[in-house]
Amino acid sequence: MATTYLDEILAHHRARAEHDERDWERRRRDVAYVGPSLFDALANSLSSSVKVIAEVKRRSPSKGWLRSELDVAELSATYQAGGAAAISVLTDQRYFAGSDGDLAAVSSSVSLPILRKDFTVSENDVLDTVAMGASGVLLIVAALNDEELTSLFQLATALGLTALVEVHDTDEAKRALDVGATVIGVNQRNLRTFAIDPVAAPSVREVLPSGVVTVCESGLSARHDVQRAADLGFDAVLVGEAFVTSDHVAATVREFASVSAVARD
Repeated sequence: MATTYLDEILAHHRARAEHDERDWERRRRDVAYVGPSLFDALANSLSSSVKVIAEVKRRSPSKGWLRSELDVAELSATYQAGGAAAISVLTDQRYFAGSDGDLAAVSSSVSLPILRKDFTVSENDVLDTVAMGASGVLLIVAALNDEELTSLFQLATALGLTALVEVHDTDEAKRALDVGATVIGVNQRNLRTFAIDPVAAPSVREVLPSGVVTVCESGLSARHDVQRAADLGFDAVLVGEAFVTSDHVAATVREFASVSAVARD
């Protein structure tokens, strides 16, 4: 079987984690997140609109550079001004040209909760997320076995982080629910081919209970895509490329954030 994007990326991150000699249990004693809650920002019932998680993203493995010259502090401030509920920051350097410094710059520029978007494979990755000042950590079900998913989710929760647990199909959704995930992202991008598959989102959304905050990810390039996500019952959308490449960033964020959410039973 040919090596996929996900296989290559995970091999890199697992090798990095394997050579990380820091004692995570010792670090755990002195680390806890205190700050704005990502869960609260996405679950806020005072707003009738779909919540927008706006992403700081320079490049992708499939499309290459989206915006090589990027002032992340200025962009994130523009996102906040446009009505974003939270900011997502890619910190993977090799494949997405992100960095820990990007997250630090965003943290100092906005008051919104921040999701650290990376390939989390170890306890030190979770602890690093807190140390960077992020409010949430991404856990990709396809990248983790059941034991890893459970332990990393429990650690994130104990530290005060919101874990956005990402799934791609109904089997992965069940695994996310089994660990107690309260925020579940449904990625319309196949991480093995990086192709967009919007057909999968409706079936996955149907199996997620009303008590879970649901986020539609990837393939959202226009307002009608956000409207479709809202009509399917998603509470929030995560958007990067459409914002980063826009000539009118704040206006585009504002347009997406103006879509009304659909009440759920």
